[in-house]
Amino acid sequence: MATIHDVAKLAGISRTTVSRVLNCHPYVTEEKKRKILNAMKQLNYVPNSSAQRLRKTKTDTIAVFVPRITNPFFSHLVEVMENEAAKFGYKLILCQTHYNKEQEKKFLELLKTKQVDGVILTSIENEWRHFKPYMNDGPIVICNEYDDEAYVPSVYLNQVKGGYLGTKHLIDRGYKKIAYCAGSERRSRLTRDRRKGYEQAMKEASLVIDEDWYLYNAISIEDGKNVFLRLKQLKNRPEAIFTGSDEVAAGLLKAAKDSGWRVPQDLAIIGFDNQPLAQLLGLSTVSQPVEKMGSQTMKVMIQAITGEESKSLTNLSFQLIHRTTT
Repeated sequence: MATIHDVAKLAGISRTTVSRVLNCHPYVTEEKKRKILNAMKQLNYVPNSSAQRLRKTKTDTIAVFVPRITNPFFSHLVEVMENEAAKFGYKLILCQTHYNKEQEKKFLELLKTKQVDGVILTSIENEWRHFKPYMNDGPIVICNEYDDEAYVPSVYLNQVKGGYLGTKHLIDRGYKKIAYCAGSERRSRLTRDRRKGYEQAMKEASLVIDEDWYLYNAISIEDGKNVFLRLKQLKNRPEAIFTGSDEVAAGLLKAAKDSGWRVPQDLAIIGFDNQPLAQLLGLSTVSQPVEKMGSQTMKVMIQAITGEESKSLTNLSFQLIHRTTT
């Protein structure tokens, strides 16, 4: 008995496109339709009626969970995903969790109630056991974050390397007293791994870390300003600081200059993400390939929805951007 794979092979067209033709999807050229229909006729291929009925329950909608869309990193990431999704006839629903566990759980009901075809997680607030009951309701893909217990497709970067790269840059520039600034201390594997990278670089250089140099709960420009006030009051002040986002770094930079500090002479600052804000302010930063991350994640999600095989793990690379703040 012929299969959809046989039809695709004979027509010289992907299984995804064959599936679209079978389900009357509008985004297929007439030439491809003709080739597929001819292949079906040659093979006496008859579509599975139950599978077609199931397909009719599809929404062509994908939910993207983000912690805070006002963060330029996430707004850029979602824009890339949206553009990629549109190429395949899909639209997005944006779900802001605001780092709230209960809100994240409520949004997962979209998958169970078949209001979306799949869910993309750009941050993870709950332990993975809370996601497991939903895994039979549709595909879940992780982007940016990662979890050892999550056996789902993931597109991510090794955050240990990111933390190491930024800290090593400061060390190579001659700084020895380096502080570390991030969001929640225990919120995610991402944050913990970035700290590991910082500590690894400091240890390799035989540099001592003062416990007061760990500065947490900073995710915005305003938080960055407050971090500077805390840092300024320390008896053992650091010479440089690694921050977990360009927003926080921008707040630090503004507060430091308002206080008459010279950057980088009195305090070197490095951000994370390489947002447009970093380019505007001349911030040194660790760049994440947002374009690749967003487009690859959406491709993986489309493959999961249509039943195509996809890579389970995609590990992308960071790049150090040296500007005037270090």
